[in-house]
Amino acid sequence: MHLTRRRFLTISAVAATLPGTLSARPVPQHWTGQALGARASIRLEHPEAEAITARCLSEIDRLENILSLYREDSALSRLNREGGLEAPPFELLDCLTLAGLVHRETGGLFDVTLQPLWALWAESAAAGRRPGPTERSEALARTGWEKVRLSAGRITLAPGMALTLNGIGQGYVADRVAALLDSEGLTNILIDTGELRALGPQPDGAAWPVRIAGSGTEVPLAARALATSAPRGTCFDAAGRDGHILDARTGAPADSPWSAVSVSAPQAALADALSTAICLTRDQEEIGRLMAGFPAARIEDLRPA
Repeated sequence: MHLTRRRFLTISAVAATLPGTLSARPVPQHWTGQALGARASIRLEHPEAEAITARCLSEIDRLENILSLYREDSALSRLNREGGLEAPPFELLDCLTLAGLVHRETGGLFDVTLQPLWALWAESAAAGRRPGPTERSEALARTGWEKVRLSAGRITLAPGMALTLNGIGQGYVADRVAALLDSEGLTNILIDTGELRALGPQPDGAAWPVRIAGSGTEVPLAARALATSAPRGTCFDAAGRDGHILDARTGAPADSPWSAVSVSAPQAALADALSTAICLTRDQEEIGRLMAGFPAARIEDLRPA
């Protein structure tokens, strides 16, 4: 999970108003610093804002130690390196279980086993070239969700496999931080980890007005999440030809008819995964079939390339 691809993380939250409470509203506390490998901002209105902010940062750090590809001793990195992981953390199992569900319901369009292919394209780009057909075929032979074995006691990968949580990890972190803040009594929450998660409306009861960059479309969020994926939002090459969303059918970057896809869903992880999968569809009919498996999700913006 390349957490540094996200430019900024923001969390805004306000304590719930308790019945019969007449005390003055707490003064907002504003923290800025680093989290998820990016600049971060946390703005809380709560009597214990400083302590809650510290718990948020601790939770984000804990999740990175489980889900990040860019920490050598994370649970995910150890799984990829060793091909198996005993007693895997709940969060890794939970995230991978959702990834498996979306993989099945999208006919394999969403696939977290493409890390060998991703590494091949990244290394080739660094050398100033594109990988050839034989290289792509060899990398694809080391992918396939059906080769992953998940259980509470162990996760096992076939030889040469590796997983990436790009396309679901940022959303999952947003969901977990939202759950933490909810447990602290904060219900008017907007979290942005690159994917947006609203737990409740704004303090005045209105939905959070979120404007999708590049389109001007405004999506009202309350108890809902929003994710946007762009096939060429991040590219392997400096020329911007080869986008980071890879197609398991071809072993190449998505040749997508869409420049950006925005999806809302009850959970940010689901919205994140679905927006990624839709980048690999060819037309509206295929999108309709894909979305039929997720009745609580909806497309908020679909921009042609």
